[in-house]
Amino acid sequence: VFWGAFFLHLNPSYTAERITRDGELSIYRVKCKRKSLGSFLKAFFLSPERTNVTSRDGDRWWGFAAVCFLERVWKMETHISCLFPEILAMIFSYLDVRDKGRVAQVCTAWRDASYHKSVWRGVEAKLHLRRANPSLFPSLQARGIRRVQILSLRRSLSYVIQGMPNIESLNLSGCYNLTDNGLGHAFVQEIPSLRVLNLSLCKQITDSSLGRIAQYLKNLEVLELGGCSNITNTGLLLIAWGLHRLKSLNLRSCRHVSDVGIGHLAGMTRSAAEGCLSLEYLTLQDCQKLTDLSLKHISKGLTKLKVLNLSFCGGISDAGMIHLSHMTSLWSLNLRSCDNISDTGIMHLAMGTLRLSGLDVSFCDKIGDQSLAYIAQGLYQLKSLSLCSCHISDDGINRMVRQMHELRTLNIGQCVRITDKGLELIADHLTQLTGIDLYGCTKITKRGLERITQLPCLK
Repeated sequence: VFWGAFFLHLNPSYTAERITRDGELSIYRVKCKRKSLGSFLKAFFLSPERTNVTSRDGDRWWGFAAVCFLERVWKMETHISCLFPEILAMIFSYLDVRDKGRVAQVCTAWRDASYHKSVWRGVEAKLHLRRANPSLFPSLQARGIRRVQILSLRRSLSYVIQGMPNIESLNLSGCYNLTDNGLGHAFVQEIPSLRVLNLSLCKQITDSSLGRIAQYLKNLEVLELGGCSNITNTGLLLIAWGLHRLKSLNLRSCRHVSDVGIGHLAGMTRSAAEGCLSLEYLTLQDCQKLTDLSLKHISKGLTKLKVLNLSFCGGISDAGMIHLSHMTSLWSLNLRSCDNISDTGIMHLAMGTLRLSGLDVSFCDKIGDQSLAYIAQGLYQLKSLSLCSCHISDDGINRMVRQMHELRTLNIGQCVRITDKGLELIADHLTQLTGIDLYGCTKITKRGLERITQLPCLK
């Protein structure tokens, strides 16, 4: 039954005809016919007298499938209780998390089916740890759940680690009461299964906790430290020493991090730490102490980097773009609100060997029409471009649009010099656009909007 249903799931235009009967078993032939999946299931689950679904129109035989079913099932009234647990589990897998829990309370059969690991694949359990619950973690393990988010932490973190020794993802974002001491009691031995750790906004966490993480979480691939304002360059040295498999690191608003710490990550201090040379995603948003030297370290050591977020980093300038311009693996660069980036910086990026697909220079006051000309010359493969609140005009749009055939998303909100003429140019040349932001473009009128809404791919 399971494989028959699976076959139908892949081929919803087939019907069945019983061809032989042997004792309690019936064998069916699958025929190609333009029938809905509902029609087939009706033929498949109704009594034998009503299952003779044949084609008299000369349709070709698609194939032969033998499906054996106990005869007593055919004599029962058609009902969902007839389904085998594997089929129920397949159905339950499409429900949201809350409904999965509800179906488990209907009856014993549904509970058993809902506990199948395929039902809970990829689900993250969201928990309030307030009081002891001996059945909590055994229940999660029975369902194969290995991803946990702690919404409130009133018990020791070690309670979670001991209860789920094979945990893969632990999200502690916003647990303000988590301290170095609490984390230290939880991480007392290696946890090789843990791949993702989110400590965003855990403001009491310091470099001491990063030492524990580097010592016991050697297989960590994703580390979120956004808003952990007590992290310093020493903490980054510990990360560079112990987390060689790290692929994603978020240091948003870590205000004490400077060029020295980025040098540790990039392996510039090999005598002390090898570095996190496998990094692919690095967020340095609002790290105010960073300068162009950090970009030099990144370009030399983090050659596998794909996504770099430097938004609100006021210390970087056009000169730093020279270092980034030859990072061939980089495909997304965020320079939003970097006040010292101008047309010259865009020129450096365009003259390099970059193959960017996403660029954000929104709220960079020194970006103008000349930048759009540079983008058209050297960054024409972009699929997403954000220019919100930049000093661009219809002239800059005219210089850019003829080369940007791959562009899918264009954000020009609050560009007050853009008029209907600019929208007409966009509509004529950027025919593959799926999204455009025009918020705050005060000089556009109904005529321009009508023209832009005619784009065939616009969502």
